[in-house]
Amino acid sequence: MKRLGLIHTSATLVPVFAELCARLLPGVDTFNIADDSLIQEVIRTGELTPGVTRRVAGQVESAAAAGADQILVTCSSIGVAVERAAALVDVPVLRVDQPMADEAVRLGKTIGVAATLSTTLDPTADLIRRRAEKAGKPITLIDRLCEGAFEALMSGDAARHDAMVAEALTQLAAECDVVVLAQASMARVVGQLDASVLATPILSSPELAISHLATLA
Repeated sequence: MKRLGLIHTSATLVPVFAELCARLLPGVDTFNIADDSLIQEVIRTGELTPGVTRRVAGQVESAAAAGADQILVTCSSIGVAVERAAALVDVPVLRVDQPMADEAVRLGKTIGVAATLSTTLDPTADLIRRRAEKAGKPITLIDRLCEGAFEALMSGDAARHDAMVAEALTQLAAECDVVVLAQASMARVVGQLDASVLATPILSSPELAISHLATLA
């Protein structure tokens, strides 16, 4: 891999992945496409609309036309659209949460999934189920939706967001072999958790995705 194209639904993720790529993919040229209208529409409608699916396909095709040898789409909420778009280009396309889902299936049979948006929770849970089926491994999935946490974060009340997510992660860690964070924005909370909670692996997608691409570079 010489050139990686990253497609984001929030410009705030650009520096997050820039740091990871610099650290884990040295020598790989990267470029970013950011379009927050995609996630805004998904949140507003509560679903992955045909319009968003078409626009995701357009972004993937644009990344391929720009010379990407590999494309990474960094938003879990549009994962199904990413899988469909992959068939339209001749370069590999990865949804950011696939390596995380595979790692969760490898680590445990009872898998917890935490999210602050139902539009992210559902596709993440679906992906884990499908990756487990592909691996031939029976799993039990337990999910937690932190209702109101995303709105709190967007309104500037980070403390309330963090407290709600921490409570959900603490509950899931007590019940599960491994816990998956459906959104990268939730990873900020992990460092605030008690050591007893951290005894259970808690997975976040960005670093796992870039680490996976590093094995292919």
